[in-house]
Amino acid sequence: MQVLIEKEQNSTDKIIKPDFSTKTGREFLAFYLQTKFKQILAHDRKSENPIFLDVNPNFISKFSRRIIENPTKKILIGVTGESASGKTTICKTIKETSIKLDFPLEYLSIDNYFNDISELIKKYGSFDNLRDNGYDVDSPQSFQLELLKEHLTKLAAGEDIMAPQYLINGTGISVKNAIPIKAKKMIVVEGMAAMYGDIKDLFDVKVYIDIDRKIQKKWFMARAAKRNQDEENALKHWGYVKVAAEKYIIPSKSDADIIINGAASLDYFSQIIEFMHASTNCFVS
Repeated sequence: MQVLIEKEQNSTDKIIKPDFSTKTGREFLAFYLQTKFKQILAHDRKSENPIFLDVNPNFISKFSRRIIENPTKKILIGVTGESASGKTTICKTIKETSIKLDFPLEYLSIDNYFNDISELIKKYGSFDNLRDNGYDVDSPQSFQLELLKEHLTKLAAGEDIMAPQYLINGTGISVKNAIPIKAKKMIVVEGMAAMYGDIKDLFDVKVYIDIDRKIQKKWFMARAAKRNQDEENALKHWGYVKVAAEKYIIPSKSDADIIINGAASLDYFSQIIEFMHASTNCFVS
């Protein structure tokens, strides 16, 4: 991928920037982006550890129509996957790369839309006790989906929002209007609930992060250890996570436009963003 990046950066064959306010200009942009995406896919297929596991055959034409017909709407990218599939790490890497490149991209974690369950935790003594008494933390009912839908609609229309913040310190507290989220050109929205109900219909691009089960369990247990969770409780929670994934998350795989390898190199992810940045900044006035 680095070779492709350098080729884009050093190319003397510059393209005159079209007028994207016109339909003809947007049609050119859509065709140009199709060409670059196909170039990435062709390169990726030759990789030892590819990122793209599957791409819906209708995705490119659908996304192209979206750019041509509704150019002012912000591009919402929904990213879902099982717990410990690598989705948060991947999305944060993409965000960090975008900052380095001054690429107009924002990141929103759906984990912050968990319901406030602080009173339930007080009642049962701990989150683990609450879970063991039947609280289904991964179910659609455990999220503020109506608020999420409202916020995504505003972001798509170009309006900044203040997202809630769910505290991961075991208290179950959700703080209202805590995190400023900018309505940038592209907004990556990540979390298991990204494809729940009609939330998925708000996204221009739907991404599913897939992962080998052995790697997933290894990452899950390592994360639990970092959170000072003992092995017995972590294994109990792992059992819950697998059941919840079968019920709520894995079915959304069939709705995905793109299925991504959660164990792919993070540097490789960064290089793809860098390539797209170089490609879309090669126009001359």
